[in-house]
Amino acid sequence: MDKKLEPLFTPWKIGNLEIKNRVVLCPMGGTSIFGWMEPHHFDKDAADFFMTIAKNNTGLLITGIAPIKNIMGGQWLYKAKKAFKKLKPYMDEFHKTGAKLFVQLTAGFGRSFSIPNNMVPMLKNKFLGKLVKPIFDISYLCASPSELPSRWAEGVTCRQITKKEIEKMISAFAKTAKMCKEAGVDGVEIHAVHEGYLLDQFTTQYTNHRADEYGGSFENRFRFPVEIVKAIKAECGKDYPVSLRYSVVSKTKGFCEGALPGEDFKEIGRNMAESEKAAKYLQDAGYDMLDCDNGTYDAWYWPHPPQYMPNNCNLEDVEHIRKFVDIPVVCAGKMQPEVAAKSIKANKIDAMGVARQFLTDPQWVTKLLSDKSEDIMPCIHCHNACLCMSHYHGIANGCSMADSIHMSRCALNPQTMDGGKHDLKPAKKSKRIAIIGGGIGGMEVARVATLRGHKCTIYEKTNVLGGVFIPASAPDFKDADKRLLDWYRKQIKDMNIEVKYNTLVTDISTLDADEIVVATGAKARKLNISGFDKTVEAVDYLNGAEVGDNVVVIGGGSTGCEIAMDLFNHGKHPQIVETMQDLMVTNKLSLANSSFLRDFMKTNKVPVLLETKCREIVSHKNAKTKKEELVVTVVDKNGKEKKLVCDSVISAVGYVPSPVAKEGKHVHIVGDALSVGSLRTVIWRAWDVAEKL
Repeated sequence: MDKKLEPLFTPWKIGNLEIKNRVVLCPMGGTSIFGWMEPHHFDKDAADFFMTIAKNNTGLLITGIAPIKNIMGGQWLYKAKKAFKKLKPYMDEFHKTGAKLFVQLTAGFGRSFSIPNNMVPMLKNKFLGKLVKPIFDISYLCASPSELPSRWAEGVTCRQITKKEIEKMISAFAKTAKMCKEAGVDGVEIHAVHEGYLLDQFTTQYTNHRADEYGGSFENRFRFPVEIVKAIKAECGKDYPVSLRYSVVSKTKGFCEGALPGEDFKEIGRNMAESEKAAKYLQDAGYDMLDCDNGTYDAWYWPHPPQYMPNNCNLEDVEHIRKFVDIPVVCAGKMQPEVAAKSIKANKIDAMGVARQFLTDPQWVTKLLSDKSEDIMPCIHCHNACLCMSHYHGIANGCSMADSIHMSRCALNPQTMDGGKHDLKPAKKSKRIAIIGGGIGGMEVARVATLRGHKCTIYEKTNVLGGVFIPASAPDFKDADKRLLDWYRKQIKDMNIEVKYNTLVTDISTLDADEIVVATGAKARKLNISGFDKTVEAVDYLNGAEVGDNVVVIGGGSTGCEIAMDLFNHGKHPQIVETMQDLMVTNKLSLANSSFLRDFMKTNKVPVLLETKCREIVSHKNAKTKKEELVVTVVDKNGKEKKLVCDSVISAVGYVPSPVAKEGKHVHIVGDALSVGSLRTVIWRAWDVAEKL
């Protein structure tokens, strides 16, 4: 192990509880030991996930949120006695690893509840809401400190929660914590004065307009989380550890509007001055640890940082708040081990919090200890499977119910939280597999098929593996994507998988193989408009094609928006033309990612023309400068025409599959050659094919 990392692997204490090292698995929605959206039960998938991580040298594990009242059915968690009965023997086995486990308990969501789009009518229509109440009590799930606008459903107001409901919750927290203690759980974490969830909404003035003892003054706004910890301590004893998930500052400019890193803005949520007071106040109330980051659902990219956010994005604020408490403080948010170790050594934080990296590679801590960091499959912060809740204008939460129920899966690792579906089995017969295309899809088929015992050969038309993911990883903010490419290339090399470079296959009948996998990707879509040949294709730009200072980007999907951000970051002046009613209109992109890009365009005043189509592109010479320019004629939804003068036009209007052969008995198509999608669709399809070869 690198000596710089040694501070990470020293013991520390939460109250009287000793933790063997300072690596903390932070909680994630979907990893509840009691199930997520289903009725409360002992969740075997989550239990197996935690056990694997515990066996791989992690000090403290905190489970994903367990609602104290079922999301589905509305039963109180403390009444789920069968689940706690199964938890007790599990904890006996778990403790043999030397790790410790906290169960995170949540009061709920308030206005932040990610309402599935098909359930919005149940909030707007009292009759429909009453009809489904025995299964989904949407009104209760969205109940907030005051009447507030939903973060997700436009035009929906969330009702004010009653004092009686608050009192029942406080009692339920205490009863549930006691059952956790009796089952051998090492502590509980209260969720949360954090991320704009229900308890956090009580503490911030912009979301709490109550006139009773739970609103108004600082003490009243923090009364709910204070009464919870006092009730738990009264029930479980003062020595039973109670952690608090805590957002140091809200980073929020307004409803549905966050603040970007480094932005000068007026905070409407919790600012640092109040946080300094709050941290000590919560400590004095009885909390034994603060599990910290920043943000709210209005600034969702702080607690769930996408690739656009800087590494260690919350560290400076967490280090600051650590000065005001005597209890241990954990920092999460794209934490890098060397940076965390340095901060721990300087006594600025007490432990490093990591979440989604464990989904991608549950063994990453062991690999770090074994000087095998290059073998750690990196999380790329895409949220495509672990937190795929999407939102755009006109749609609340657009992700499928299957994805809502099965959060905390991983786009890069289909084995995560999959119930054993993807446990690899040796092939009954070793086959010769020819794989046409060395992009991510082709490499993943080769890797998985080789693990099963097949002999694979990759035919790659260029001199390097990576395919379209090479230009996709080109922007400065895609460092994790670059590391993923390095990881794949190393795996192919270490597994001795044959690669035939500079080999273009156009006729599959020339291949001597038992099975053929086509992974030839997609080709750029072209618009049938005059002058489209004057555009620079998105991939060409990402590969280094020169563009001018003023650039029109046609297409406001994630690719177009990322290119616009990259152009802006390099001092250029982009503007986006998009036919849909919002940027990134897709049900497969997390709001944590898309909201950053939308806020980036808004904050930096990048012109965005929505519901607008391109009609033609012409070139002409500027009469004053004598410089060649392009004029893009666009038409809005009302038929109004506008001319955009620019130096260059970049086309980001999508792709169409480009397979070199059709699917057949021994021919299989993967990746964008089958259907254009994301890394999740590419990798999960690659596994489906490789497991059947």
